[in-house]
Amino acid sequence: MSIIPVPRVAVIVVAAGSGTRLGVGAPKAFVGIDAHTILRHALRSVFEAPEAQVIVVAPSDRTGDAETEVREAAGSRRDLVSVVAGGATRQESVAAGLAAVWADVEVVLVHDAARALTPPEVFARVIDAVSQGSDAVIPVLPVVDTLKRVDADAVVEPVDRSVLAAAQTPQGFRRAILDGAYLDAAADHTDDAALLQAAGTVVRTVPGDERAFKITTPADLERARALVAPVPTAMVIPRVGVGTDVHAFGGDDTLWLAGLEWPGEPGLKGHSDGDAVAHAIVDAVLAAAGLGDIGTHFGTDQPEYAGAHAAAFLARTRALAADAGWAIGNVSVQVQANRPRFAARRLEAERVLSEALGAPVSVSATTTDGLGFTGTGDGVAAFAVAVVVPA
Repeated sequence: MSIIPVPRVAVIVVAAGSGTRLGVGAPKAFVGIDAHTILRHALRSVFEAPEAQVIVVAPSDRTGDAETEVREAAGSRRDLVSVVAGGATRQESVAAGLAAVWADVEVVLVHDAARALTPPEVFARVIDAVSQGSDAVIPVLPVVDTLKRVDADAVVEPVDRSVLAAAQTPQGFRRAILDGAYLDAAADHTDDAALLQAAGTVVRTVPGDERAFKITTPADLERARALVAPVPTAMVIPRVGVGTDVHAFGGDDTLWLAGLEWPGEPGLKGHSDGDAVAHAIVDAVLAAAGLGDIGTHFGTDQPEYAGAHAAAFLARTRALAADAGWAIGNVSVQVQANRPRFAARRLEAERVLSEALGAPVSVSATTTDGLGFTGTGDGVAAFAVAVVVPA
């Protein structure tokens, strides 16, 4: 049977808090950040830090839940982890954890599970500082806010923030020093560094980390959730294309425009049916997808498109875009012409064009107040804008 080497470091993870200020009706350590709890995230950092014995201190009625979290987080290090029941105060909970530390351990770290996103390098900095001779070490951050001493709602005086620091965990100690301080403790303290300092121990500091904030309020929980939310692997960037087409009146057949037949109106000249609206849409989509223009795919050298209507052009364009990895988002097209009058059939045109293209098409129409070839009634112009996105 192989013998597991005993680490010289132990980490007590304090997870026995009630989480009253978090307002979730459950012990804080067992509240989810994402698919995993605050405790699981805290353990992840612990197990990524230098190898250590790990003692999780949980509420007395949640030790089974803590065991489950430990088994799933520890992996091959399960033999290094134990769970103990905490006490009524933080100091009592740490004392319960300290009683479970193995005899050969020389350095003890005490870490709040509520600081669930503390990076492993903070653990390493604390361990190194104690190993190099410090009796007590805490990670800190400089205070950046302007501070005021107040009385009720009145400011008494400013406070010099240059001599202040915000304490974090894990806090590290020489085992013998921490044991002695807890043995002689006569008062309750907010953290272990304060207990050691009250006993006369000099407490040193190392740099902390912004990610080691304590999850105390609902706002803190939302901050943690935002930090662990998955980052999209790629941003979907749409592409835009512009298309135009012009056809003169004088065709041999009835007018076809915007996918509709217009009985009684003169036809448009062209290799196909001369539908300037459909052709402008084709050009816009092809341009957005980087596939050339209508002449490339529907030229006069392709007899199958002689006399073809909008449905054939748009269906083929949709297929070309899809083959190139693009989905059509939408198309907007404007017709410039004195005739035909679009108002009565605009919705019908939008429906026919959208069905053929497989994407929303909006149609508008205008005149040019008698200016240009459209103003004199010689022909029809259409202008389209298309948006495509990666399929």
